[in-house]
Amino acid sequence: MSGPLEGKVALVAGATRGAGRGIAVELGAAGATVYVTGRTTRARRSEYDRPETIEDTADLVTEAGGRGIAVPTDHLDPVRVRDLVDRVAREQDRLDVLVNDIWGAERLFEWDTPVWEHDLDNGLRLLRLAVETHAVTSHHALPLLLRRPGGLVVEMTDGTAEYNRDTYRVNLFYDLAKTSVLRMAFALAHEIGPREATAVALTPGWMRSELMLDQFGVGEDNWRDALGRVPHFAISETPRFVGRAVAALAADPGVARFNGQSLSSGGLAREYGFTDLDGSRPDAWRYLVEVQDAGKPADTTGYR
Repeated sequence: MSGPLEGKVALVAGATRGAGRGIAVELGAAGATVYVTGRTTRARRSEYDRPETIEDTADLVTEAGGRGIAVPTDHLDPVRVRDLVDRVAREQDRLDVLVNDIWGAERLFEWDTPVWEHDLDNGLRLLRLAVETHAVTSHHALPLLLRRPGGLVVEMTDGTAEYNRDTYRVNLFYDLAKTSVLRMAFALAHEIGPREATAVALTPGWMRSELMLDQFGVGEDNWRDALGRVPHFAISETPRFVGRAVAALAADPGVARFNGQSLSSGGLAREYGFTDLDGSRPDAWRYLVEVQDAGKPADTTGYR
C-alpha cells in the first residue's frame, strides 16, 4: 500500500535511537525513503556504548513500509555531512524533509549544577553536539531541500518556546542548547519561508526512549511498573508519537501555516487526530505545567 509520503525523501539526522528512530519509522510507515544517520553502527559504537544502531533503524523503516538507508555520519564533521548530502542528491535528486535530531549529550550534563561547578569540557561539547551539528547539517542539506517547493525542516528540541521561556532547564548548558534550537527554527523560517519551504521546532513530551526505560529499569511492555517511584511518568509517550507528528506535518499541504512556530507532539495530535501506539493522546507539556510543576498529585485524567 502506498502512503501519503510515497515518493518523498527524508533525512533524519540523529536516528540511532529515541525520537530520531521513532520519526524515521513513522516516515517510513507513510511511504517515504528515509536516510538515517548516527555514529553507532553494527561495526562500531559511539561513546554512548549502547546496542542500538542506525542499521537497525533503517531495517525498521523498511519493515514499516518505507525504504530505510543507513549512512554513518558524525554531524560535527562538515566533510562527512557534505558527503552525506551529496549521496542523497546523487541517489534521489531531491530532499523533501530534513529532521535535525542530533543530540547525543545525555551523559554530559549535570542536573541542577551551576556553570562554575559544571565540567566545562562536557558543557562545551554538549553545545557543539546540540547546536553546531544542526547548523552544519542545515548548511549542507538546505540547498538540496530547496530545489523543490514544499520542503520541511524540523528542529527537534526539548520543551516548547513558552515552557522554556519561563522554566530553568537543568543547567546553563542544557538550557542554552534547547533554547538555541528553538531559535534556530525561528531563524530558518525567515530564511527558507520566502523560498517556499517551512521550518518548525518540535518537542516530544516525556518520552520513553530506550535510555529512559533502562534508567527506570523497565521495558515498553511494563513501563507502568516505574510509576510507584516516578508517578508523573504516567504522562509519558513512545518515540513513535512524535514520529507521527512529523509524518503528519510532512504530509500536510498546508504545513506552511506553522512556519517558525514551536510545536509539540501532544499539540499536533489534537491538530491532526493521530494517537500514540496505545491509542491515547498524551499532552505532556500542558500536564507538566498544570499538574507536575504545580505540585499536584499525578493524575493524567484529561491529559491523555
